[in-house]
Amino acid sequence: MHKLKIAHLIVPGMLVMASPYGFAAAAPFSSDSPWMLGDWDGQRTALQQQGIDFNVNYVMESAANLAGGYQSSTTARYTDQWMFSTHLDLEKLLGWQDTDFQATVTDRNGQNLSEQVANPKAPMLSSVQEVYGRGQTWRLTQFWLRSGFFNDHVNLKLGRATVGEDFGTIESHFQNLALGPGIPGKSRSDRWMNWPVSQWMGRLQLNITPDVYVKVGFYNQNDDNDNRGSGFHFSVNHSDGNLVPVEIGWQPKLGADALQGNYRLGAYYSSAQGGVYHSWQHGQYGDTAHGYGAYAIVQQQLFALQHDNHRSLSLTLSQVMHDKRTSKLDYTQTVALSWKGLFATRPQDEIGLGMARLHVNSAYSRMLERENEENGAQSVNDATYLPVIRGSEYDYELYYSWNASSWLTLRPNLQYVVAPGADSSVKDAFVGGITASLTF
Repeated sequence: MHKLKIAHLIVPGMLVMASPYGFAAAAPFSSDSPWMLGDWDGQRTALQQQGIDFNVNYVMESAANLAGGYQSSTTARYTDQWMFSTHLDLEKLLGWQDTDFQATVTDRNGQNLSEQVANPKAPMLSSVQEVYGRGQTWRLTQFWLRSGFFNDHVNLKLGRATVGEDFGTIESHFQNLALGPGIPGKSRSDRWMNWPVSQWMGRLQLNITPDVYVKVGFYNQNDDNDNRGSGFHFSVNHSDGNLVPVEIGWQPKLGADALQGNYRLGAYYSSAQGGVYHSWQHGQYGDTAHGYGAYAIVQQQLFALQHDNHRSLSLTLSQVMHDKRTSKLDYTQTVALSWKGLFATRPQDEIGLGMARLHVNSAYSRMLERENEENGAQSVNDATYLPVIRGSEYDYELYYSWNASSWLTLRPNLQYVVAPGADSSVKDAFVGGITASLTF
């Protein structure tokens, strides 16, 4: 009976989504509706109340290099992401207490301006368009079941998911990749897979108090997951190892205004083997090793305007460290401020200012030097010469997020990239961008 009930609810909803006329009576484009195409004449709200939530979201990011960079001529690039998701509340649908299911399919398209900002032989360590990357292709990004036990003191999640949705994540609206959520994966993308690449996984969370939790995850690592055209690859063949992240968190609400905080300490270990940089000689690594790292994240509302914590100034700080044997970047830092509802007439708008520092492992720099020596490449005029990157790339961004309606957000931004790719020979780049997010 439960299966019949779900089918009777899902099929009509999908037909409405597919029909160009299904929204005519649902007041589409209403600024108060969370969906651009309306409430399906009340059908969508009815589905939500019964435990079925459909969403179609589109995000586009455009960027142009206004000055500087490796290719200094003004160039614009456009990239986008479609997201089709279904969330089922199985307590409402099947009576399974504190259990839900999530399925999400994503599709990425477009080009990346970062390829013009940095030397192609020394790519940017971040990206000026965060929805670009991991192969411009279709992927099954989420397919998991989550259930709580003992009044949700124990929470278990199984299926396919991205590491960054559960570990090391923050709330962020920056277009620059280094300032986005899933902080550890921004500087260790060969081991830590963020959105939209999913893996077979399991995550156990213990909610010690309403504010304090401890969780551990297990993610199967397979290079096939990251390949273009492998977005629906489910095999565990050719597995490279497993990533095990651990995190402890404290999420207090401080003071009379209940200012929200998010404090996280975490670490990870990867059993996948990687080349040890200082062992490189004669075109290959003489030794391999596992990877590991740690991170600390602070996100805290500092004060609320007129005691309304929906209109507040928030601070975000992060520090990530990776092992020096196998990681190209050995540490990164970010600091950001965001002010939501600064203007009383625009309570949903937000201003953000952030900075990220991505530091190159000195062992990696020395490996590049040895490779150039062995190849007899002494200058950029040699075809085999590799730029010896060292020090840090710095990424700055200022944005204004305009909530045009409940279903449309426009976010113009200015970015400044210092030493793109940590290559000091490349001019600093000044980039203008805009993000648009639509929920259909």
